[in-house]
Amino acid sequence: MDRDPSVSDEDDDLETLVPQNHAKPPSSSFHVAGLRAAVPPSAASLGRVLWSRRYLLLFVALPVLFLVLFVSLGGASSLRLPASIRLPSAAAPAADPAASRMRDAELRALYLLRSQRSGLLALFNRTAAPTNGSSSGSNAVSYADLHDALLGQIKINREIQAALLSAHRTGAAGNATEDGLDLDLPADGCRRRELPSNRRTIEWNPKKDRFLFAICVSGQMSNHLICLEKHMFFAALLGRILVVPSQKLDYQYDRVLDINHINDCIGRKVVITYEEFTEKRKKVSIDQFICYAASPPCFIDEDHVKKLKGLGISLGKIQAAWPEDAKLKEPKKRFVEDIMPKFTTDAEVLVIGDMFYADVEEEWVMQPGGPLAHKCNTLIQPSRLIMLTAQRFVQTFLGGNYIALHFRRHGFLKFCNVKKESCFFPIPQAAECILRIVEKANAPVIYLSTDAAESETSLLQSLVVFNDRQVPLVKRPEHHNSEKWDALLYRNHMGGDNQVEAMLDKTICALSNVFIGASGSTFTEDILRLRRGWGSASHCDEYLCQGELPNFIAELD
Repeated sequence: MDRDPSVSDEDDDLETLVPQNHAKPPSSSFHVAGLRAAVPPSAASLGRVLWSRRYLLLFVALPVLFLVLFVSLGGASSLRLPASIRLPSAAAPAADPAASRMRDAELRALYLLRSQRSGLLALFNRTAAPTNGSSSGSNAVSYADLHDALLGQIKINREIQAALLSAHRTGAAGNATEDGLDLDLPADGCRRRELPSNRRTIEWNPKKDRFLFAICVSGQMSNHLICLEKHMFFAALLGRILVVPSQKLDYQYDRVLDINHINDCIGRKVVITYEEFTEKRKKVSIDQFICYAASPPCFIDEDHVKKLKGLGISLGKIQAAWPEDAKLKEPKKRFVEDIMPKFTTDAEVLVIGDMFYADVEEEWVMQPGGPLAHKCNTLIQPSRLIMLTAQRFVQTFLGGNYIALHFRRHGFLKFCNVKKESCFFPIPQAAECILRIVEKANAPVIYLSTDAAESETSLLQSLVVFNDRQVPLVKRPEHHNSEKWDALLYRNHMGGDNQVEAMLDKTICALSNVFIGASGSTFTEDILRLRRGWGSASHCDEYLCQGELPNFIAELD
């Protein structure tokens, strides 16, 4: 289908916003190997609870013991504290710079020790065994909370060490010692989510002479891929072969998707191109329209009808499966028992229309690997050339440990602000949210997939600083003959194609250790779908500033 080459997959405005009821990735959480689902509050588990209390009591006592030994050995000889501990005034005389540095370091360490003690005592109090009159689960500590708390105390301990060492730091040797403190941090805080052992699936066994003709018209490529995935589910339910639309009506799917991969994974011919569909037919006709969407029927406008007729396709009568849905403001949830009576027909070629907004068996369709029985990780995935190019880019620029950030800006300011909870964050606030993930993931580099202006990305880069080191935001460079990572695309005349490059961006993001997405973007949702299917989803994956609101929101015009 002919489209303005300046329009990319990121140019969806309202169409690309995902409805509030769409699936969101679970909140990021840490998991400690060997720990179970939650701290048991029952009487049978009292022994383990008391053990946890003794363990935490020991953890609280150690910093205090450390401080006593430190003072008794003369480490605080230069420290003269008033009754209330406070930082020295900037105007206070500093006759000896070394003594002043030592005093500042010790005060900082004392402040951090107090913070550590408060945090540990708060956690210790939450592990108290339930009394007869209290609810057994009201004050229970989950193991995710326990893991987060312990990791926070480890980081405070690192800060204490760094503060005490700062007074003795000289040149490169001091920096090396400080860098070595990072080795104490756990490396698996953002480990990958395990794929579910059992999927709810349906076999796709189509009749050889019955077809479902896909029509997807809402938004850009990401919307169309969601629509195509739902068409596949319907084709399996109805026992039909899915016909991928012609590029004169839609995108050229075979440039970005591996269609043969779908058939190989299912083990039979279940998807064919429009060219395959028409090559043995003298006349092409759509025998019946049973539209899932009621208003407008099938989401087909007059322009799309003209394009269908322009291809020589004769059309049957267009009718809605549920005409009454035209009065609804939001799509109604549908289930298999609703679908089968309405869409079962003996017509050779059936059209059900655009399915992007269809709310049908969402949990089943959105599960990792999808709803269909197959032998692969996921069915709809990038073409082999795009996969190889993405892997070569990662090997060239990113390495095996990186965060991917989809930083959607174009069109988001206005359309996020009309939502109940705005998703457009000021750059400084976005940088703070990114840094929290950087600290969890301990990754040295971030891949940036964005449509933001250079002024925004430059400011963002200047603010993403962790442990006094700027974390690079890496974008795909323009093609250059001296670089070979994208040679496959240009050799096959795919380089520079907007949709190919958008799918390449998705693939690089899907391969990352941790992914930060844009809430409301179907581009992000497609990346999350790939990560679920490939098993690359992380416990730290989340939307940018998830759970927060922008700290400043402009008025509507």
